[in-house]
Amino acid sequence: MMDRRILMSGGIGLATAMMANPRRAFADKQNSYEDVVRSTWAPLQAEGGSRELVRYATLAANSHNTQPWTFKISDHYIAIAPDFGRRCPAVDPDDHHLYVSLGCAAENLIQAASAVGLRAEPLLDADGINVTLERTAPERSVLFQAIPLRQSTRSMYDGKLVAREHLRLLEQAGVGNGVSIIMLTERAKIANVSDYVIQGNSAQMSDKAFMNELISWLRFNEAEAVANMDGLFSRASGISTAPRWLAQLLIKYLFTASSQNEKYQAEIASSAGVAMFVSERNDRMHWVEAGRACQRFALQATALGIKCAFINQPVEVPSVREQFAKYLGIGERRADLVMRFGFGPDLPKSLRRPVAQVTSSSKI
Repeated sequence: MMDRRILMSGGIGLATAMMANPRRAFADKQNSYEDVVRSTWAPLQAEGGSRELVRYATLAANSHNTQPWTFKISDHYIAIAPDFGRRCPAVDPDDHHLYVSLGCAAENLIQAASAVGLRAEPLLDADGINVTLERTAPERSVLFQAIPLRQSTRSMYDGKLVAREHLRLLEQAGVGNGVSIIMLTERAKIANVSDYVIQGNSAQMSDKAFMNELISWLRFNEAEAVANMDGLFSRASGISTAPRWLAQLLIKYLFTASSQNEKYQAEIASSAGVAMFVSERNDRMHWVEAGRACQRFALQATALGIKCAFINQPVEVPSVREQFAKYLGIGERRADLVMRFGFGPDLPKSLRRPVAQVTSSSKI
């Protein structure tokens, strides 16, 4: 889902090194980008009411950072609906990742509501998720406190193991209603998952529609990222910035399946483990629940100082997903998501669209 293999690894960095001091060239734009990041990921302001809850909901993980959601605010509920204009038909033809993204947003909303004294109850219907709100005692959980710190850290980790008690906390966070979690920490089994990632990645990179869709959501420099407030920003994956014309020119020459597969193998090998989220049934209700479970896992990891990133190729290519399910021994259940986790660096944050662009109001 939200991993999305940034194309410029190595090649774009080399190209920008050939330019005349690219950091100076982008300095002004970079400063404005950092200003927007601080505003986007600012701590929750309780006096901001429902609009602040929506802002915190939008900080959730989501596919390609397309932010495929809209929110309707009322006195007694916040409704989360899919924005099908932001769907990704090549990588996500059945809208599975879209509904997982809605589940991630709902989990953030629930955690934030509890922190300001609102009990939030989500209910999935044909139009999306209705989250009813009732007054209760405020409770600021460690998951809530992790919301403005969480990110998908697409980089090398340090290979250190996660303590057993922390693995138990991660496993508890990643279980949902009709959703289970499979966690692997043995090196041989992690390597097996890596093989499925490589199979899926190779298939996707040979798919022109997939590549065109991915490139359309890439943001190659600060100005592009700020102008769109969405998509996959290069520096958020530790890659140097570049003008779009240069990046697009170099992609077809420097980005190859073999180089990206090598990168994925190294990153997965540097991880402490991998986690798979599995639904009992393959329907929208369970996709939303998988998103909630995945978001709780990521927030719990963040609270423990653990990084994580999606490696969803094995569940995105149908033929590979079928083989992967057999490897996991899950029968007819759906493998929803795959994440690697471990200890690694902080990377620049991604952006989110302003609340005004994703909300409407209604009185009941």
